[in-house]
Amino acid sequence: MLLKKNKIQVKKLNLFYTDKQALFDINMDMPEKSVLAFIGPSGCGKSTFLKTINRMNDLIDNVVIQGQVLIDGVDIYHPKTDVVNLRKNVGMVFQRPNPFPMSIYDNVIYGAKIHQKYSRQELDQIVQESLEGAALWEEVKDRLKAPAFSLSGGQQQRLCIARLLAVEPEVLLMDEPCSALDPISTMKIEELVLSLKNKYTIIMVTHNMQQAARVSDRTAFFLNGEMIEYDETKSLFTNPQNIKTEEYITGRFG
Repeated sequence: MLLKKNKIQVKKLNLFYTDKQALFDINMDMPEKSVLAFIGPSGCGKSTFLKTINRMNDLIDNVVIQGQVLIDGVDIYHPKTDVVNLRKNVGMVFQRPNPFPMSIYDNVIYGAKIHQKYSRQELDQIVQESLEGAALWEEVKDRLKAPAFSLSGGQQQRLCIARLLAVEPEVLLMDEPCSALDPISTMKIEELVLSLKNKYTIIMVTHNMQQAARVSDRTAFFLNGEMIEYDETKSLFTNPQNIKTEEYITGRFG
């Protein structure tokens, strides 16, 4: 089996909110074109760590980050990093769908139009390809001018994914993307994640361990700001090497 190259490398990452430390000495490699799941109890640092990968924590006052996050070998915390371009390349989907108060069509092209000038024909093509990529085209192709808020919750979440795909990222960050969705919508998002990993590196925070087992190639278990264990998903769930991991996945705490 051919090993995939690492898309992201994290080295000795520590994060502080003023004088309180939230992440402790995180080291990990993330292979390209695969799905990585972060699991652990609430408040353990999963989402905080996820946001370090596209510098969303820059938007929070008094955050201090030490260490390195490398994407394709480039340190994204270097002072000369173009953060706007970084967030174009590393898109993010949040817990609750956050479509803009505009049409389905305009939602999809919103980011693409900011970064580049396109003809109407090119925009039409971006909309179709992005919605197809998000497994939403067949459901909305006859009502692209309808308000985004007319869609169901699951459709809105896929629309937000389409909006990311339109700017041609390489990495997709998903912070509990199914937490506000019903089981059928959750299944569609999971199926979408499995199809997207052929083209993108996907990192997903989830409280649902069954979901992590279904969709991820590798899983990292976090506890109290530390990464306790990181392994291939099947190995982590069937043969955890750390007693804390075993206690969490067997429901003894969390």
